Parts: sequence; C-alpha cells; structure tokens
Amino acid sequence: MNEMFERLSKSKFRSSFHLNSKMKEYVRKNGIDKVKSHAYDFINTRLKNKLDNDGKQTPMKQVHPVFIAQHATATCCRGCMYKWYHISEDKELSEKEINYFVNIIMKWIENEIK
Repeated sequence: MNEMFERLSKSKFRSSFHLNSKMKEYVRKNGIDKVKSHAYDFINTRLKNKLDNDGKQTPMKQVHPVFIAQHATATCCRGCMYKWYHISEDKELSEKEINYFVNIIMKWIENEIK
C-alpha cells in the first residue's frame, strides 16, 4: 500500500485532492466505521462490475469523503483501477480486491484527518 501511495503522490491530479474542513468534520461526527461502511457500499454498487457510465459514477465535488478519497487513490472508476492497479475492467472484483480498495481509501482518509 505504501508503494501505491508513493506512486499516487507523484500524480499532480491525484495529489490535488484533499478533504475540506466540512468533510473532516463529517468523518469525525459519523465515525470511521460508518465511513468505511459507506466505502464498501460504494465499491460494491458502483465498481464491483463495470457500469455503462464508467468514469462518471463517482462525483468529484465535496459530496462525501469517500468520493474524494476514491479520486485521490484512483479507485473512482474501473478505467482508473485498470490504469493504476492493472485489474481488468471486465472482471468482477473479488472480496479480496474490494477489501484492498476499501483499505486504501480509508488509509487515505485517516491520513487526511490527522
């Protein structure tokens, strides 16, 4: 995971994402477990399988901290997952892959709220 964060930090686009104070407060108020639950839900419903609107399913505005984290970690669409993690866009994500993506999202969020 550290290697991936190192690669992401070298991307001007990926490293431009940060949680604003409202998003940080959302995490503190709702708790890390609730946010992690949302991350699982978003990955399972939007990314487990490629959708017709791939590349447009994850909002870029400050709507939810997980969405911002997904853009920062290149877990926002199957195209980005293929480019950064080499997982075929047509393959259904396994539970192991889903757990990995949720963990990388949560690690990014935890780093942001420190």
